[in-house]
Amino acid sequence: MKKRRNVQLALLVAILLATWAALAAAAGSGADSAVRAAEGTRFLNGAIDMHLHMDSPLPTGVHPEATIATIRLAKARGMRGMVIKNHSEPTATLAFLLRQEIPSLEIFGGIVMNRTVGGMNPAAVEHMATDIYGGPGKIVWMPANDSEIESKPPYPEKPFVAVSRDRQLLPEVKEVIAVVAKNHLTLASGHISPEDAMLVFQEGRRQGVEHMIATHAMDLAGKMTMDQMLEAKKLGAIIEFDFRNILSEGGRRADAIRTLGPEHCLISEFWTKNEAPRVYADLDGVGAFVEAMHVKGFTDQELDIMVKGNPALLLGLRPL
Repeated sequence: MKKRRNVQLALLVAILLATWAALAAAAGSGADSAVRAAEGTRFLNGAIDMHLHMDSPLPTGVHPEATIATIRLAKARGMRGMVIKNHSEPTATLAFLLRQEIPSLEIFGGIVMNRTVGGMNPAAVEHMATDIYGGPGKIVWMPANDSEIESKPPYPEKPFVAVSRDRQLLPEVKEVIAVVAKNHLTLASGHISPEDAMLVFQEGRRQGVEHMIATHAMDLAGKMTMDQMLEAKKLGAIIEFDFRNILSEGGRRADAIRTLGPEHCLISEFWTKNEAPRVYADLDGVGAFVEAMHVKGFTDQELDIMVKGNPALLLGLRPL
């Protein structure tokens, strides 16, 4: 009888210990999640997303990109602002209207030199810069999905917007850059080839463009080598990295940021289309990113430079 009681007691003790361990683990997990959420909150507070896609809704009415609800959520998260991007349409007027709907948020737009806006169109850039009240149009992207490099194999062949011929920029490209320089806009490379991007940055510097961006420089068809990114930096361009994949592929993009220096880099495109996590809504996920960047050796100050300081500089805003 005594032996059976001892067995029962041992079993009870084991159950209690397992229960306490489970409760402690759950509490620890909850605490870890709270810490990550706090890190995410700090990271997003005052941040500016320089690459928020609001492309046209599909014929089914589905919105694969961000919506007005996304922008409201960004404001609720304490973000300072965003730049709305649409590959097919200018977004400065949309930014103006959204400013009325969501005040106290810095909302800007821009224009992509794709075929749907007439290709390389200086008049469209001039209109954006001078004719829309409040100056919400700030960014001029070179062609994106209508670039030459994304309109030839292995991509489906289609008409494209040319930037250069025989390693020389076309006259209309220089005209667009002149409008950018005159109106203190920001010039971005879009999805053009790295070789064309260098020509654009060289011309931008020659004409006195104040701010330039190497658009998601390590992704899509126009991805740059480290030597090309260093050359773009030397020409005065800020190198853009997409939030969603900085830590993928062994973190090689984070390593590239370290080589370039955070002061020359930009982290954007927090809202990741149909991919998880939907960043503004997932503070835990943002916090996990921050923790991983800390492990990589990045300080909060360096992260703030890339999501707050440099975006403010590119948009002509005062630093916080």
